[in-house]
Amino acid sequence: MNTAEPIADIDESCPALFRDAPAGVEFNKLRKRLIRQVRETLDTYGMVRPGTKWLVALSGGKDSYGLLAVLLDLKWRGLLPVELLACNLDQGQPNFPKHILPEFLERNNIAHRIEYQDTYSIVTDKLPQGATYCSLCSRLRRGHLYRVAREEGCSALVLGHHREDILETFFMNFFHGGKLAAMPPKLLNDDGDVEVLRPLAFCAESDLARFAEALEFPIIPCDLCGSQDGLQRNAMKAMLDDFERKMPGRKDVMIRALGNINPSHMLDPKLFDFAALAAKGTQ
Repeated sequence: MNTAEPIADIDESCPALFRDAPAGVEFNKLRKRLIRQVRETLDTYGMVRPGTKWLVALSGGKDSYGLLAVLLDLKWRGLLPVELLACNLDQGQPNFPKHILPEFLERNNIAHRIEYQDTYSIVTDKLPQGATYCSLCSRLRRGHLYRVAREEGCSALVLGHHREDILETFFMNFFHGGKLAAMPPKLLNDDGDVEVLRPLAFCAESDLARFAEALEFPIIPCDLCGSQDGLQRNAMKAMLDDFERKMPGRKDVMIRALGNINPSHMLDPKLFDFAALAAKGTQ
């Protein structure tokens, strides 16, 4: 995929969800920037194999809506030769508006599957009230999505994690886990049969928020983890936002740094053979 190729304005038939999109310069710039960043991620990490099928996880949040929209845009432009299947996992959360996503997907002629699995009851039963639900909820959700991917013949599960998600995870591991690790743009599940792709790795959360607002996506809030205060991730988000206010552009520098690692200048002997280093004449 040639990410240097310019993205042309196309005025003919387009994905249905773009038909009422703003026609202004600012929205077009935003749309092209997201397309360019996603294309760079797809190319850099070798995500695209023509003829394969991707399961695109759709939660109802701004990020997964944005992911699906950009992938459909790329496919329409002939730049993404894969089949896309949107999938929402209804986890049985109280007051979840079950009609919103099916109606949105059908209205926009998007191939999809709605899967119901009551993981909410499992999470709330296993963890005490006030505990952080996100980790267990995520593991249960991911397991069901892997199963759906296999059933649908999909080689990849595509997730809407963006630049800030990756940076927050890195700093959570750095401060609380004692390790340097983030969310990789591409990985294999434990069974080795489903790829996990994060095409929004270079995309800013603020851009995705503006994109969702402009396209008037019907956002569904998460009442499970979103209602819990004091999560470590919120502290990381606040810290990163403070960095960005004081030093604009720091988030872009940091995300690029995660792809520019020099093992010999770190402290991990598993990644670099420090013991073999010796000055000439000291062997």
